[in-house]
Amino acid sequence: MDTGAEVYEAPRRTLPILLTIAAVAFALDLGSKALVVANMTPGEPVSIIGDVVRLTLIRNPGAAFSMATGMTWLLTLIAAAVVVGVIRIGRSLRSAGWAVGLGLVLGGAVGNLVDRLFRAPGPLQGHVVDFISVTKWWPVFNLADSSIVCGAILLVVLTVFGFEPDGRHSRSQEDRA
Repeated sequence: MDTGAEVYEAPRRTLPILLTIAAVAFALDLGSKALVVANMTPGEPVSIIGDVVRLTLIRNPGAAFSMATGMTWLLTLIAAAVVVGVIRIGRSLRSAGWAVGLGLVLGGAVGNLVDRLFRAPGPLQGHVVDFISVTKWWPVFNLADSSIVCGAILLVVLTVFGFEPDGRHSRSQEDRA
């Protein structure tokens, strides 16, 4: 008997996508930081594209734009909370797009969290290795920062266009009404 009602079938869970993206983002961040620390000297930038793009090794105790430099322990706890939150959300996630976005955020958060836990001056106080410099007025950043920003932008775009974490597309449901 056809009732005329549509039955929604959620796509399969996407935790493996999220974890794979996070692992790749984390590995790229960790590897790039290891190369930079092993081969660069602070205060001796390497020009890639004139003064527009340079590699400049710095150790950042704060957040973006060197804010909250005296609160490294708090930034560590926030990063740990983000990691736990993304993993909890990821267990019920059914959208591949959301899995990619959250995977980028998770990989970047873990990358910077590892610095804060294991780099000098010590646990919960570690300074993040930053090395990518674009123009003289933009702060120096790393691949973890890029991963977090790209993931966050993707999540905003998905939200604006109505893609839900559970795999539904809310705009298409509104169009049918």
